[in-house]
Amino acid sequence: MTSPAIDSMQLNSFTLRLSDISSVDLEKLHALSMSVGWPHRSEDWQFLLEIGKGIAALDDIDRVLGSAMWFPYGDDFATVGMVITSPRLQANGAGQWFMEHLFRKIGDRDLGLSATRAARRLYLSLDFKAEATVYQCQGEALEPPVVALPAESVFRPIQLSDLAEIAVLDREAFGADRSVLLGRLLSQAKGIVLIRGGQISAFSLCRRFGRGYVIGPVVAPCDADAIAVVRPHVAEQAGSFLRLDTREKSGAFAEFLARSGLFVFDTVTSMSSGRHWPPASDSKDLNPRIYGLASHTLG
Repeated sequence: MTSPAIDSMQLNSFTLRLSDISSVDLEKLHALSMSVGWPHRSEDWQFLLEIGKGIAALDDIDRVLGSAMWFPYGDDFATVGMVITSPRLQANGAGQWFMEHLFRKIGDRDLGLSATRAARRLYLSLDFKAEATVYQCQGEALEPPVVALPAESVFRPIQLSDLAEIAVLDREAFGADRSVLLGRLLSQAKGIVLIRGGQISAFSLCRRFGRGYVIGPVVAPCDADAIAVVRPHVAEQAGSFLRLDTREKSGAFAEFLARSGLFVFDTVTSMSSGRHWPPASDSKDLNPRIYGLASHTLG
């Protein structure tokens, strides 16, 4: 498939051109992520293309050498993700040009992203600030430890009618309105809500992703509530490959993940441009916070 060029750059022996990512063949994008060892399936790419926007870098014979996407939440914030550059592109110093072009497309929004170690220097040069470490916890899930349900609480499967209530919790924890994304995730994920005093206190979603399943987002006010809504997913996926990305380095929630077979495999850095993101939280308060990311790309 030949994609309509929207910009180009001469790099030594070849011309690099940029195209809208929606016009690029899905399997070429999948091949690009596989080439750098990312676990995304074609189905994962398709979901991201349906909810986000982006650009791709192609050479003279339509090989895809790079990708970058952005995902708007409300009118003033977006996450940046699926930023992949082939060694050929990196070697020619085109990474910054590529990203600056993406930022012109995004416009005047505050931004958040998850930076790999290799990409962190590039984002710092583009005036992003390091905010927090994300721990990629994964492995073959074990039967989770038995835990007591938090006092005066019950949990049940999530329902489509819960969308408005969980979107309010998520907005407070995430710092932007992700109701559109949550609605799309509810159509393909299983979820749990924890109810206390007649209101939803915490929720979690679990869906197919990559090598197996991913749990996220997980929003809760405390470790006990987060564990309560994550445990049913771990129990259901025991024996399967399972992943959860969290900023919780220690404490009861991190210990629960390790005891459930989800060990730290890698880390990335949450970075921001504009407002601080994610919002600062104090483990001593009971405000909702993000215990599990939807993904590195979606925040």
